[in-house]
Amino acid sequence: MNKESYRPSLIKKLLPYIVFLGLFVLVLHFVLTGLAEASSASDAEGMRIAEESIRRAIINCYASEGIYPPTFQYLIDYYGIRIDEKKFIVHYEIFAENIMPEVTVIRV
Repeated sequence: MNKESYRPSLIKKLLPYIVFLGLFVLVLHFVLTGLAEASSASDAEGMRIAEESIRRAIINCYASEGIYPPTFQYLIDYYGIRIDEKKFIVHYEIFAENIMPEVTVIRV
């Protein structure tokens, strides 16, 4: 009786490593996608909060001084508004003295 030794093929030897590598890449993809979405949501929330705080400062200025702030710099100087200028640009447009200024916060 001739006994042949059983030699597993190369694919059978490498199959556990290939499966592990595939699962690792899949998990890494989900983690990186989640981090990107979280960062995007954080930026959107930061932009919303910045715009809301500017509007509140405008209303506070009008309530305490009887006028709307003439410039955005006025809000920064007298009402403590702090905006991360590396992330956001503030467009502050005044139409008339008796109408609330239009405020738009844009992500850089």
